[in-house]
Amino acid sequence: MAGFLRITKGDLDGFFGLFIDNLLQLLLILTLCPLVCGIPVADVTGKILPGAALSILAGNFYFAWQAWKLAQREGRDDVTAMPYGINTVSLFAYIVFIMGPVYRQTGDATLAWKAGLFACLLSGLMEIAGAFCGDFLRRFAPRAALLSSLAGIAITFIAMGFVFQIFATPALGLVPMLLILICYAGRIRLPLNLPAGFVAVVLGTVLAHVLRAAGWAPQSPVSPASSLDLYPPHWSGGELFGFLFSKEGWVHLSVIVPMGLFNVIGSLQCLESADAAGDRFPTRPSLLANGVGSIFAACFGSPFATTLYIGHPGWKDMGARWSYSWLNGVVISVLAFAGAVGHVLQIVPLEVTLGILLWIGVVITAQAFQASPPRHSIAVAAGLIPALAAWLLVQIETTLRIAGTNLEATAEKFAPTLHIHGVIALSQGFLLTSILYAAITAFVIDGKKRHASAALLLTALFSGFGLIHAYRLTPNGVENHFGWLTAAPEFAIGYALVAALCFFLPRRPAQP
Repeated sequence: MAGFLRITKGDLDGFFGLFIDNLLQLLLILTLCPLVCGIPVADVTGKILPGAALSILAGNFYFAWQAWKLAQREGRDDVTAMPYGINTVSLFAYIVFIMGPVYRQTGDATLAWKAGLFACLLSGLMEIAGAFCGDFLRRFAPRAALLSSLAGIAITFIAMGFVFQIFATPALGLVPMLLILICYAGRIRLPLNLPAGFVAVVLGTVLAHVLRAAGWAPQSPVSPASSLDLYPPHWSGGELFGFLFSKEGWVHLSVIVPMGLFNVIGSLQCLESADAAGDRFPTRPSLLANGVGSIFAACFGSPFATTLYIGHPGWKDMGARWSYSWLNGVVISVLAFAGAVGHVLQIVPLEVTLGILLWIGVVITAQAFQASPPRHSIAVAAGLIPALAAWLLVQIETTLRIAGTNLEATAEKFAPTLHIHGVIALSQGFLLTSILYAAITAFVIDGKKRHASAALLLTALFSGFGLIHAYRLTPNGVENHFGWLTAAPEFAIGYALVAALCFFLPRRPAQP
């Protein structure tokens, strides 16, 4: 056991990198949940953050133990644990596309929180199922289909909004952002092998306080923070399981299912990446731990699924072993259980950390093109389009809400300048649409016309049932519209006709 607790210099380097990443997720939760979902800061501090920290702690200890056991079994001490934490993409997806809309439509922040718990629970169950069938899913679906929709969220909802915030306050955010981009893109090693993210945040924080003291930068608004106290994890199983019979959760399957699938496929890719770096971890136990971690989070009040992170080779290059993982879990938990996450924002301006999010968004988008076969680059590009529509719709609705009106009252005024109904239709269920469009394109490129026809028929069914394209305009915004093959009939008929045409088209050889 002493070997398990041994901390090396590489572990300290890896800890700072993983800690900054995990801390940023908690800061985003503390900032976005009150702003978008109306959840009081006290509830975020007392319910959500302790549950999130507990799931991070449990998962980090498991993956640290997994790496330690592998090191013992193979008689070496250079095994690096899989990095683990809250899934950044699902964090934004659940807040923007599930919890936020529920709050806007009902005005009930508690209901929005329960909808998030429901999404997290289903995501965990999908990850557990993926432990038994994930390899099959990965073999069947083109990589472009799985990665392009992820890239669509990354470049829009993760990167764009925050890059605007950086450029709105360049005195605070520009220097750390550029340092992160330069060091990460150029793979530059800083003196003493200090993590670039850690150095950028520290430098940005010091610079922000100096500039504010000199009156050359805007003063920080009052950061959301509760009093320092003991905030133990809060059992939320009663609220969660009672919500299973509410329609408010099930109507968001078009967001939950793709995100659960992403977690499964992304975890498989992370394990492959670790294998290529020399650390072979078993697939099924790793995915089961992912799923259990997400269920654990939901049952203790956190709506945010946990998963394996990309970047295992990077931590390994730093010299991190297994202790960096459990050390991160311990420190994150101490901050959350003490209610100190909000107090970090009073010291570290959020703007100086946003460069890390920008980098994550850029890397995920680049990976969609790099990890897919070159001939499928068109499929990746096609899969980005629905996400762009969804992001545009959020900007439009936000602008109208600030102006004191809504989309129902103004929709007809957009034509012919902006075809707003087309924006809405493409944005509804955009994650599924993105996957399907990229898959259809990839199948066509590969000469698999029957696969393409089947994907088009599935798209027609999804349109008919209302998982994609179907909607209603209400004073509270865009609402999902479901039906039995009648939700979006124009789209359903169109996709079905093309599916038939595609099936009977002459076969052509796949592109090289």
